[in-house]
Amino acid sequence: MSKAIIIGGGVIGLFSAYYLHKTGWEVEIVDQGDLSDNCSFGNAGMITPSHFVPLAAPGMVEQGIRWMFDSKSPFYVRPSLNPELIRWGLKFVKSATKKHVDRSAAPLRDISILSKNLYHEFEKDTGLDFSMEDKGILMLFKTPKMVEEERHLAEEATNLGLDAQYLSPDECRKLQPGVELDIAGAVHYHCDSHLYPNKLMKVMVKYLEEDLGIKMHRNTRIDRIEHDGGKITSVKSGDTEFKGNAYVIATGAWSPAVAKLTGLHVPLMPGKGYSFMMPQDEKKRMVIPSILVEAKVAVTPMNGSVRFGGTMEVGKINSKVNMNRVKGIAESVPKYFPDFKLAIPAEKDVWYGFRPVSPDGMPYIGLTNKYKNLAVATGHAMIGLSLGPATGKLIAEALNGSPASVDIKPYEVERFR
Repeated sequence: MSKAIIIGGGVIGLFSAYYLHKTGWEVEIVDQGDLSDNCSFGNAGMITPSHFVPLAAPGMVEQGIRWMFDSKSPFYVRPSLNPELIRWGLKFVKSATKKHVDRSAAPLRDISILSKNLYHEFEKDTGLDFSMEDKGILMLFKTPKMVEEERHLAEEATNLGLDAQYLSPDECRKLQPGVELDIAGAVHYHCDSHLYPNKLMKVMVKYLEEDLGIKMHRNTRIDRIEHDGGKITSVKSGDTEFKGNAYVIATGAWSPAVAKLTGLHVPLMPGKGYSFMMPQDEKKRMVIPSILVEAKVAVTPMNGSVRFGGTMEVGKINSKVNMNRVKGIAESVPKYFPDFKLAIPAEKDVWYGFRPVSPDGMPYIGLTNKYKNLAVATGHAMIGLSLGPATGKLIAEALNGSPASVDIKPYEVERFR
């Protein structure tokens, strides 16, 4: 039996372990944390075939520059002379073109639809409950500019075969009659779903470890990677060595540092996001997740509460909570939902995590050219949870030498070499 060592126990690493085990591999997961909290836990829980436009898109550079002067803005690149940030930024600028967006739409659609279908298959096969619901997602907007843009985007989605419906404010209100809205319109992406990430991660860790017998090494940071003859031979944490036939780097925002141990350069920056939860009002109950388009804020009902999340701070990994960004999230919500009078949460109640952001907004998935037994699965930015199952299946297919379920060329690991 072949053995795989997966570095990273977030949703990408867990699904890679699941699909490798399913195809006959012995699997061990090594994670620097205790698997109780990572970027997979605190996100908006959205599964989004509707997100077929990569982060690197026309207008993002100019908008990002404007937002840099607003302490509550949803997107911020911290100015720095860090060479990695500068190189990443130059690649981002180069990628932010209409040609790149057009080229990326079908691949992002295909991998997202695959992932949504695999979530349902996983739910059925394992019997695990992670509160997955197929109610779609509402894109809510307030300005004439966004009415035009979102109408156009909905048309593009329809042309891609996605189920998108433009709604007037009154049509949108009928979907959730107890929730007051102040919007100019909405698009209902019926193709989308949502789940409760905390629940998914907890039941999945338990299932993989206890039911499937996958070994999980917690609080174990990899500090050395040995290689010989174009193959990885072992990974080490202090005096502990892990040996397998294949290795997977799925360490999210920490992936560049881990990849560097092999001599590989994986362009990627951490993008810090924040979220917090508030109890759901039973009389004004929200049932369909929403994205507040101008504010770039996600609002998701989950576990009897509502999770509010947003912002993208691109910079070094740090433990500081920028409460101005949190205030920006809280203050934007009543502009769309007048009944939602959110108190600014205490700092201790604010969750934050680091999304792995590639320069072109596309994930890295697949085998490396440098080492024939090393795969990389990272760079998913805001859609890591959404693409978890598909990424895990594609990694298993790559290591098994099987045909890929979707074309993975757009996600080539060394595309920036």
